[in-house]
Amino acid sequence: MSSTVTVSDVPAVPAMDAAARVQAGAAAPLLSIEGLHKRFADKVILPSVSLQVGHGETVVLIGPSGSGKTTLLRSLNFLERPDGGTIRLKGQRIGLSEQGRILPEAELARQRSRIGFVFQRFNLFAHLSALDNVAAGPQRVLGLSRDAARARAQVALEKVHLAQHLGKRPAQLSGGQQQRVAIARALAMEPEMILFDEPTSALDPELVNEVFDVMRDLATARMTMMVVTHEMSFARNVAHRVVFMDAGAIVEQGTPGDVFGRPREERTRRFLQHLHT
Repeated sequence: MSSTVTVSDVPAVPAMDAAARVQAGAAAPLLSIEGLHKRFADKVILPSVSLQVGHGETVVLIGPSGSGKTTLLRSLNFLERPDGGTIRLKGQRIGLSEQGRILPEAELARQRSRIGFVFQRFNLFAHLSALDNVAAGPQRVLGLSRDAARARAQVALEKVHLAQHLGKRPAQLSGGQQQRVAIARALAMEPEMILFDEPTSALDPELVNEVFDVMRDLATARMTMMVVTHEMSFARNVAHRVVFMDAGAIVEQGTPGDVFGRPREERTRRFLQHLHT
């Protein structure tokens, strides 16, 4: 799948300064993944993935279709239940107790509220306004009053530049606007990080940039993000770190300049060359 957005279309996010890189890399990571394993029937999707994400980092996962990127994201908040390994957010184990027992659904929902998820499809309630779509989570999961949840939702929608569309239902919004409502829905939960699974893949090309502009703003504001995308210009200009995956494994990772300009692994070079053919 080729990129539909040119490098010049996505303004670069300033790179982390030296102090921020030390803080993100040397301090205790926000997210720690150790030996994550996932299979579907007899097919192993993730043999054993280990990765750490620092506070305020934007980590972009790239790689061919079927390389396990989406499965990795969905496993992080137990939308897919891993078959092995551990996931920790600020040191707390996600999905399982320290003894390895599956957490009750209510506790799992509380943990999921700390990790936002933006899907390829918007998954909005068709009968609710943008405001009430965003307020639903804070009210139902966090227990906020209706007024408090709607106030928080309005702030989130303002952050994604939709203050003029609070009362509109999804059918009255463009695809890009609907995806921005979905981002606001994640923000309204005040998560510690947000996962994005190909957030522009369902959009017409002319609507892609309005979503990327919001994500760039979040990266600049140091919201911790993991993003799966085929849009290499976004990875090059917004990521602090790029992770290349193939066959369920991390093949290479580094700064965008290193991965795109000086890839170490032959498999990475072949993937990047294919994008330009």
